[in-house]
Amino acid sequence: MQFLKDETYGTTKLFFLSSAVWFVIGTIVGLIDATHLAAPELLGENIPWMVFGRIRPMHTNLVIFGFVGSGLLAAAYYLVPTLVHAPLYSEKLGKASLWIWNSAIVAGTVTLALAFSQGREYAEWVWPVDVAVLVALSLVFYNLLQTTIRRQEKILYVSTWYVFGALVFTFFIYFFGNALWNPKFGSITGMPDAILAWFYGHGIVGLFLTPLAVAAAYYIVPIVCRSPLYSHTLSLVGFWSILMIYTHIGTHHLLQTPVPTWLKVVAVSGSLAMLIPVGTVLINLWLTMRGRLGYLHTDIGGKFVFAGLVWYLLTCIQGPLQSLPIVQRVTHLNNWVIAHAHLGVLGFSGTIALGSMYFILPRITGNSLYSRRLADIQYWLVLIGMAGFFTVLTAAGLIQGNGWLNGEVVYRMLPELYVYMFMRASIGVLVVAGAVIGLYNVIMTLRRKQSIRETL
Repeated sequence: MQFLKDETYGTTKLFFLSSAVWFVIGTIVGLIDATHLAAPELLGENIPWMVFGRIRPMHTNLVIFGFVGSGLLAAAYYLVPTLVHAPLYSEKLGKASLWIWNSAIVAGTVTLALAFSQGREYAEWVWPVDVAVLVALSLVFYNLLQTTIRRQEKILYVSTWYVFGALVFTFFIYFFGNALWNPKFGSITGMPDAILAWFYGHGIVGLFLTPLAVAAAYYIVPIVCRSPLYSHTLSLVGFWSILMIYTHIGTHHLLQTPVPTWLKVVAVSGSLAMLIPVGTVLINLWLTMRGRLGYLHTDIGGKFVFAGLVWYLLTCIQGPLQSLPIVQRVTHLNNWVIAHAHLGVLGFSGTIALGSMYFILPRITGNSLYSRRLADIQYWLVLIGMAGFFTVLTAAGLIQGNGWLNGEVVYRMLPELYVYMFMRASIGVLVVAGAVIGLYNVIMTLRRKQSIRETL
């Protein structure tokens, strides 16, 4: 079958192309979402699939699984065979995982548009879609495991550890977080369901996107900087500590609920302890880059990865901070949290996914990137857009939080927030433009038949 054609790096190319396509679709849906908040009547009130309650989960899942997830899985399909010095076990199996993964995203988006939802944050997709996601993850794991078993390199570099850690943990948090044993509802009942939901909701970012993004950074930074990794021991400390700490911190989203106090203490303590794995990653990579930032910024892939690591630092300062009960009195359930989500998904892991794409594509196509200038334009659009999202949503969140703390009712706060919602939608245009430019650049790079010196 043509769509399962056996070609070297075919799976990686198609996952990167999928990522670029979903980036465009996901950001357009996000722009519609933002427009609802700035001008609720602008796009009409009687179009069922465009109401906020359907568009919002469509946007979050498209970005998490479609854009960022596909881009980082593409990187994993390249990193593991390269690091273990063995060809990918099966390109056909890889493409099967690709088509099942994309089919799940399409089906999940369509069913959400039709109002079929499990109603749980980041876990809205219905049971058949959940099964497809787990099948795709299983195929990726099996393919890369068989590749590793056939390796010629005895020592497993830390990126390989992170890839397998992400695949194993994501499978289990997805299974339990979506309550796959209960197909009708995708949930259990009472407070245990809330705990389970945030075990998954927090874990899908921290144990799926984060390890894959860190794996890519650990591979790309030393190569671009032309310097060996500062410390392999430190890298493994970071790997094992994130797996031990991250799994139980999701309950810090539920501090105002009747969750057992001991679990709240564990969640807040674990959130603060996340400074250990994050610190080891950033210190290790920054010492690797020391004195070599010039090399890093001459490579467009390295440039994106570096920006992603800066966002990672900000994400993981803000995260532990907002887990504290005294801080949550102001920040909980408002736009501050939305700013933090954008910081982690688009700023950190999304930017590293883009960096991986631009770093790896020329190496697997044998061609230079179609246009370095277009990639630079996309870099600045995404960087400015992300900085704008973070600033505007943080400001809006602090206004909301302080207003509620002082006893203001919700409707009294809305006029004050209007200008921020308008700015949010305007900034979204920049990100959509960056996504469209990136898709064009990726398509033209994949279409090139021979290496041509860039003229742009």
